[in-house]
Amino acid sequence: MSYVSPSPVLNRRVERLREIAEAEPRLEGVLLYGSWTLGESDEHSDIDACLFVRDADADRFDGPEFVARLAPLRLAHLNTHGVLAVVFDDLMRGEFHVDPAGTGIDLVASWQGKVHLPDPGSAVLLDRSGRLTAVARRLATFRPPEPVATAQELCDELANWTLMLAHVRARGENARAHNLLHAVVSPLQLKLCRLLRGSTAHWLTPSRALERDLPAADVARHLATTGGAGPEELRAAAREGWRWSRELAAEAAERWGTRLPYRLHDEIAELLTARSR
Repeated sequence: MSYVSPSPVLNRRVERLREIAEAEPRLEGVLLYGSWTLGESDEHSDIDACLFVRDADADRFDGPEFVARLAPLRLAHLNTHGVLAVVFDDLMRGEFHVDPAGTGIDLVASWQGKVHLPDPGSAVLLDRSGRLTAVARRLATFRPPEPVATAQELCDELANWTLMLAHVRARGENARAHNLLHAVVSPLQLKLCRLLRGSTAHWLTPSRALERDLPAADVARHLATTGGAGPEELRAAAREGWRWSRELAAEAAERWGTRLPYRLHDEIAELLTARSR
């Protein structure tokens, strides 16, 4: 469901991208993804796109030069995933996959379950051959996760990763434990919570629109699991996080009959109470 006012600046940039792409003969296709294609963009949104270059021109295509035709760039670099990341002069961010059309367009089909394009017609800004539109249509439907198997998987993952967090924290590696809590455990918790609440519209990015999607009580529980990397603050956040994980897991077990290793859960809780070295 869309509830964010569209960004006029982003709309104009998307239209400008369409114009310069149509005028660039080396491009075979351009596909948008992200908040704009979901109808949820605002003044803080990025522009995310795939640029599919004709195979014969792929080695010579200058991605930063092309993207700079959209607007002046303050920064342009390849990120750790090999994606062209840019910052425009108005501080809008952008990410651009620059790939050969021959293999790149076919790879879009592998995005099923990872990317949702409710309206492929608006997401495809350029398609000289028709291949890109055909592939993008496969991403039009997002199927909510099957609850029982997904709940079991999430409960098991939460136990496994929280045990690792407990060991790492007990060793005294607070920075590493803090990263595990926020980067691994927290998204798993939010997915399980969304599954239980029937709020899977933002399944692919579970923290997105959290304050609007979930009841205030769940938001408060999530906030209680966050904290700094200091030993005591981290200890309290990790313990509260595991307490919430167990409550969500118990709710899933009652509703869907998922299996819970109660003894292991108790031992993880005990390890989390220990003070780090």
